[in-house]
Amino acid sequence: MRACELTDAELPLDIVLHTPGGLVLAALQIARAIRSHKGKVTVFVPHYAMSGGTLIALAADEIVMSPHAVLGPIDPQLGQTPAASLRKVLEQKPIAEIDDQTLILADVAEKALKQLRASAKEILMRSQTSPKAEELAEVLSTGTWTHDYPITVQEAQRLGLKVSTAMPAEVLALLGLYPQPVRRQPSVEFLPGPRRAQQKPQNVDG
Repeated sequence: MRACELTDAELPLDIVLHTPGGLVLAALQIARAIRSHKGKVTVFVPHYAMSGGTLIALAADEIVMSPHAVLGPIDPQLGQTPAASLRKVLEQKPIAEIDDQTLILADVAEKALKQLRASAKEILMRSQTSPKAEELAEVLSTGTWTHDYPITVQEAQRLGLKVSTAMPAEVLALLGLYPQPVRRQPSVEFLPGPRRAQQKPQNVDG
């Protein structure tokens, strides 16, 4: 948010997103700061931008993804429970058979779904028409998939998101400057640089 405010309004913004998501409040604040920027905003997703990361990406003019990178649904979660699943409890069980705590949670879930759908539409209006923004907000925020469902480049394009795969090599190089902490011995070792088969030594007579 601070970076957006300190950048000249007419200058383009390039944002690299690599995140599993987080709090809706924080993601919405960042997304709204991006949406209000006058210059072109491009979001780069080298590997993944799930949940709140996707919400931020939706505020951009264009999303650039690596060929196998993914986005994710933005449906709200109440603790470890999807809000959409709590709403289904009310639809599938008689009220008399639902305990008070679940009823309260289901009420909060319904409000969370409505709020996030409206916010997603507002953010998408930067790059989409009103009907398309409403359609995308409905699909992405109301529990169409599980919360960790990977939305590939191809599926994002089919949905109508403005996604390309023109990932600059510089973005991938930048990510290499921020190594992830290793908590256990990796099962695959990656050695950067070209790998070539060794030539067998030739027999020399003499």
